[in-house]
Amino acid sequence: MTQHHAYKHARVVYQGHTVDATEQDGQLLLADGRLVAFDQVQWLPPLAPVARPRTVIALGLNYADHAKELAFKEPPKEPLAFVKGEASFIGHQQLTLRPGDVQFMHYECELAVVIGRTARRVKKEDAYDYVRGYTVANDYAIRDYLENWYRPNLRVKNRDTCTPIGPWLIDAAHVHAEYGDPMNLALQTTVNGQVTQSGNTRDMIFDVPTLIAYFSRFMTLNPGDVILTGTPDGVVDCQPGDVIVTEIEGIGTLTNTIALAPR
Repeated sequence: MTQHHAYKHARVVYQGHTVDATEQDGQLLLADGRLVAFDQVQWLPPLAPVARPRTVIALGLNYADHAKELAFKEPPKEPLAFVKGEASFIGHQQLTLRPGDVQFMHYECELAVVIGRTARRVKKEDAYDYVRGYTVANDYAIRDYLENWYRPNLRVKNRDTCTPIGPWLIDAAHVHAEYGDPMNLALQTTVNGQVTQSGNTRDMIFDVPTLIAYFSRFMTLNPGDVILTGTPDGVVDCQPGDVIVTEIEGIGTLTNTIALAPR
């Protein structure tokens, strides 16, 4: 029996053309009806079917265990956020470049929330109505360049190739039907097949509705905008050649490889 998962959206390059796709029987069903294998395409960030993000907001220290891991005595009292550029995004199975002179570059497995309609002054209880879908992000950080935990500078968090995202955008309606909401999903990261990070979205300090209500109080969230919701503890240094797999229950498995940046 054919299984077409129309709630799983991808954006890929196939035979030189950028196309939207969904998943069917373990393959990609392209918009023109062709079925192709996953390894026949180049995966892109799965955002454009909604709208390209005007704003990408990233959360710092949004899991108490991660804050403790970084020697913070108390978790933040309100969301600690910074803005990223869309240019930092790359797709599934792509390369992230590590500068040759750095000592500590680590992954961050994060639930990414994609906004579906214009949000202004949204009430917390209505927040999920403004979500288009969810995907997996790996928000790499280069600790060497960190100047201030509360305001990561551009070289730490806004680098080309350093935010893999995808492979799927999962419809919010499907996630809510299957799980109730996205605030009880297991997260896991492996480095070269070894589990190095394990957590659950229920341990966020500020959950998804809180974040949408908080940000929309003073700024407009537009369709396609992305909120990266932070990572649990368990980050380790990643070296060229390492294969990093970040996975979120029900959302997807995102694979990415570290490569040495050219001088």
